[in-house]
Amino acid sequence: MASQGLHEAKKKTKAKRALRSLAIGILVPLTLTLTIIILFGSGRKYNRLTKPVWFAPLWFIHLATLGSSFFMGLAAWLVWADGGFQGEESDALSLYVAHVCLSIVWHPLVLVMGAFWVAAVSCVVNFGTLYLCYLRFRRVNPFAKDLAKPCLLWAAYLTAVSFKLLFL
Repeated sequence: MASQGLHEAKKKTKAKRALRSLAIGILVPLTLTLTIIILFGSGRKYNRLTKPVWFAPLWFIHLATLGSSFFMGLAAWLVWADGGFQGEESDALSLYVAHVCLSIVWHPLVLVMGAFWVAAVSCVVNFGTLYLCYLRFRRVNPFAKDLAKPCLLWAAYLTAVSFKLLFL
């Protein structure tokens, strides 16, 4: 009976650690993204441009970027929880960190600096990095792979927007 109580206590401790790591895994990239949006997301230059109809409004870009950050944070946590940042897939963590860094530079490059060439190149590299994350994640956790798919679509959309901005 005492061993059952000890077993339950260990399970609760393990569950608390898992929830704490999940919160950190999601909140760190989400907080970075939100901070960048708050600091650089006013989009005065972007709003003044005459844009094609397929350009999303700025509020949607902010929301979708936050959603993508959430999904990739969750996907990375799932891969981490399954031990996917070790062994054969040890480059998955560096690819994920590179993706987070590349994804947060779009707002300042486009919305503040108007550096559309740099933003376009950054988006292409980010898409490639995200695709490599997708490939690594799918080997470890099928759900993590599925979470990366909408993020790939969003990165492709931002790449198209960035290239179109070059010719406006």
